[in-house]
Amino acid sequence: MKFILMMHTPSGGPYQIAQWPQKDIHAHIGFMKGFAKKLKDMGELAGAEGLAGPDQAKLVKAGEDGRPVTDGIFPETKEFLAGYWIVDVENAARAYAIAAEASAAPGPGGKPLRMGIEVREVMSAAPKEWTP
Repeated sequence: MKFILMMHTPSGGPYQIAQWPQKDIHAHIGFMKGFAKKLKDMGELAGAEGLAGPDQAKLVKAGEDGRPVTDGIFPETKEFLAGYWIVDVENAARAYAIAAEASAAPGPGGKPLRMGIEVREVMSAAPKEWTP
């Protein structure tokens, strides 16, 4: 079963990590790299990416003529998606355990951040009753 683990972070402008002491940034990035390697070595990592900050985000929808209409940027948003992992695991309990480990990534002073990680199953297809 595939699950997406979405790491949300409080906003307050571009990434707050940029304000951390250099040693804390290195510890955090080192944790994330090691975490991804561990999941990959276990055969559980299907994909992972960090995302640009909300100061670069655009909301896009189709206009009346089908051309893209954009809105944003959204630096004032309460929280934003900082990155994600897609894991392929046996069950939801394993996805929750991985999310908890990611949530404990070190922050300033090495303290666990305890960031919210939203976990959702990745659907392989639309429900049968929805398909023509």
